[in-house]
Amino acid sequence: MKEQIEQLRQKALGRLAEARSAKELEELRVKILGKKGDLTSILRGISKLPADQRPRIGELANQVRDRINKAIIERAEELKAAALIQELAEEKIDITLPGKPFPLGTRHPLNQVLDRIQEIFIGMGYQVVAGPQIETDYYNFEALNVPADHPARDMQDTFFLPGGYLLRSQTSPVQVRTMERQAPPVRIIAPGAVYRCDADITHSPMFHQVEGLLIDRNITFADLKGTLEHFLHQLFGSKRPVRFRPSYFPFTEPSAEVDISCLMCGGSGCRVCSNTGWLEILGSGMVHPKVLEQVNYDPAEVGGFAFGVGVERIAMLLFGIGDIRLFFENDLRFLRQFQGGQKRC
Repeated sequence: MKEQIEQLRQKALGRLAEARSAKELEELRVKILGKKGDLTSILRGISKLPADQRPRIGELANQVRDRINKAIIERAEELKAAALIQELAEEKIDITLPGKPFPLGTRHPLNQVLDRIQEIFIGMGYQVVAGPQIETDYYNFEALNVPADHPARDMQDTFFLPGGYLLRSQTSPVQVRTMERQAPPVRIIAPGAVYRCDADITHSPMFHQVEGLLIDRNITFADLKGTLEHFLHQLFGSKRPVRFRPSYFPFTEPSAEVDISCLMCGGSGCRVCSNTGWLEILGSGMVHPKVLEQVNYDPAEVGGFAFGVGVERIAMLLFGIGDIRLFFENDLRFLRQFQGGQKRC
C-alpha cells in the first residue's frame, strides 16, 4: 500500500502541474481527494492491514494528502497570476498610438464677424456698450427724431408689446441712453440683436446690428468718412473702393449710404450687385441737432456722427452666403465650414 500511495502522490502532482484552468484543477481535486477519489479509495484498505502497519500508513497518507492540497493551492495561485497577466496584456494601452481626436466646436460665423468688427473699432478707441432689447417708444423712436407717421412705427415693421413697450428695431436707443448719462466726448459702438417684421432669404425677423456714435467738439463729415473708410478697408481689404451716397435718416443730417465695390465682380457688374458694380454696406450721417437736444447736448458746442451696419450683411458678403436663414438653422453641415479657421473674416 505504501507503493500505491507514493505512486498516487507522483501521478497527482504531475497532473496538477499540468492543469490549465481553475475548472480543470477543481476536477482533479475531486478525483484525487474527493469522497470517491483515488486517495480515499486507497485509505479504505487500511483496515485490512496488520495493526502494527496502520499508524505508519495512515501517517503517510495524511502527508500525501497535505502535499496534494498544498500543490492545489500553489497551482491555483499560479493560474490566477497567469490569468491576471493575460488580462493586463489584453487591456494594455499603447501610449505611442495617436489619440482619438475630440470634435471641437467653434464660434458661430456671426460671432466671428462681430468679434472682428469690435476689434477694429476698439483699435480706434471706441468703447463697446449694451442696452435692453425691450425698449420704449421714446428711446426707439421719439428720442431719435423719428416722426409719428414714419413707416417704422407701423405694426407691419415693429414688434410691439403690451404696456407701451416694443422689441427694439435698432441699437440706436443705446446711443441715447449713453448720451443721457455721459457728457461729451462720447465714442461708442453698440452691438446687439434687433427685431423687425421682415423675413426672406436676405432678411430675418431677428438679426444683429453694430451702431456707432462719436460726439465731440469740431467733428466733421470728413471724420465720419475717414472712420468708415478705415473700418471697411480693415474688413474687406485696403484696396477695396468705397463710396458715399446722399441719403435720408431722421436721426442724422446730412445722411449717407456707404457702398463698397462688389466682391463678386470687382465692380464690373453682376447679378449680386444688380449690375451696378456696388454693394450697399451701411448707413451713416451727422447726428441731427434735435437728437442732441433730446439729451441736453448743445448742438452749437458739440456735434458728431453715427453709423449702423448689419452683422449678417457683412457675414454674407465675407463668406459668400446667399441665404440669411442659414445662420439660424443650426445645421452642422453649414457650421462645420467655420471650424479650425477654414473661413475667417
